[in-house]
Amino acid sequence: MASSDKEISYSDLKSLLEKGSGLLVDVRSKDEVDRGHIPGSIHIPVENVESDMSLDSAEFQLKFGVPKPSLDSSELVFHCQMGRRGAVATGKARSLGFKNARNYAGGYKEWSEKEGK
Repeated sequence: MASSDKEISYSDLKSLLEKGSGLLVDVRSKDEVDRGHIPGSIHIPVENVESDMSLDSAEFQLKFGVPKPSLDSSELVFHCQMGRRGAVATGKARSLGFKNARNYAGGYKEWSEKEGK
């Protein structure tokens, strides 16, 4: 599998979020998220990805306030500050069966630079 199908670009992520579809998961620490986050993202620290993505749909909805993505969703995206933890989280999600999960490799660093935050 090429790495390109495991990653999403800034412009593709921006259009996905503008459509109001997809689920963006911020896997950084709470301290990092408190300093700024991508609007619309939910917070699941990288060390909790396996347990939280294994919740049943009702538990996931209750905990995060959004529907749990289907295993074949092409709109499940993970990100961190600069890409490494997002890639780890994407791998964990894929091992759970989310076969189209992707990493926003630019991370919050690129997003905040391009968004002027």
